[in-house]
Amino acid sequence: MAKKARCANAQSPAQRITAEIIKRLEEGTRPWVKPWRGVALARPMRACGIPYQGINVFWLWLVADMCGFASPYWMTYRQAGELGGQVRKGEKATIAVFYKSYTKEVEDPQTGEPGEEARRVLKSYPVFNADQVDDLPVRFRPAPVIQPVAPAGQRAELDTFFGLVPADVRHQGSSAYYEPAADRITMPPVELFTDYDHYYATLAHEMSHWTGHGSRLARDLKNRFGSQGYAAEELVAELSSAMLGSELGLPVAHLDHHASYIDNWLQLLRQDDRAILTAAAKAEEASSYLLRLGGRVSQDSDDQRGDAALAA
Repeated sequence: MAKKARCANAQSPAQRITAEIIKRLEEGTRPWVKPWRGVALARPMRACGIPYQGINVFWLWLVADMCGFASPYWMTYRQAGELGGQVRKGEKATIAVFYKSYTKEVEDPQTGEPGEEARRVLKSYPVFNADQVDDLPVRFRPAPVIQPVAPAGQRAELDTFFGLVPADVRHQGSSAYYEPAADRITMPPVELFTDYDHYYATLAHEMSHWTGHGSRLARDLKNRFGSQGYAAEELVAELSSAMLGSELGLPVAHLDHHASYIDNWLQLLRQDDRAILTAAAKAEEASSYLLRLGGRVSQDSDDQRGDAALAA
């Protein structure tokens, strides 16, 4: 994928990101899966060590994969200089995005009275990967990941994590799915999986759906297969399980990527260039919710991540 297209300025940030993701889906690649299998099992990080949130996670994973970057750290030109580094001549920046809030004076259409309306606009700023910068401290170039996924086998820490999530999980049959009406997850017996990691990753996907119940994060789960709403919810679960995978050290390459799912996602993204941003924000909520229940983050940390997601 040419860097030139990524650096074009004719499109809005949302259009640029969506266009790149559509191109990857058309090529048969889910960009939220391959990048952190081939580069590093870590979220993209700011120079200060705070992880990026929302769509920036998947966008910077995609760019890292496209450009072959191994470091998870990203920084502005000024930050690189403050750290004693120098962006190499000829290196091209990519964008990170954030929402900027502002108020606009409006007139009430019924009374004609003046008032204020809160609005948010998507903004972007240029960042460089640490691999594009010379003379940075060694911590910005972590050692290569030799074995990105732990060996197959049962892991007590993950049994504990999923056991703390108060979802109703039954084991039967040969399909994995979540039933909103019964508020229940059905999983095949562990013996039907090739290893425990794939069992845990599948469970993470179904628990991501579980977070959408009306008593929890209240997403719209009443959609038929093939509908735009169904495609949107499946995309949320895919992105949420990818985020969980990066936190828990799990694979996601085995998750359902049938042509019908990819076709539905392509239709959704082509119709709405902000759909992937919305899905990523909802996935951030879902994964953070599960990480808190599983004891991986505190309530305070989760609140901070939620606040940071608004400016991610």
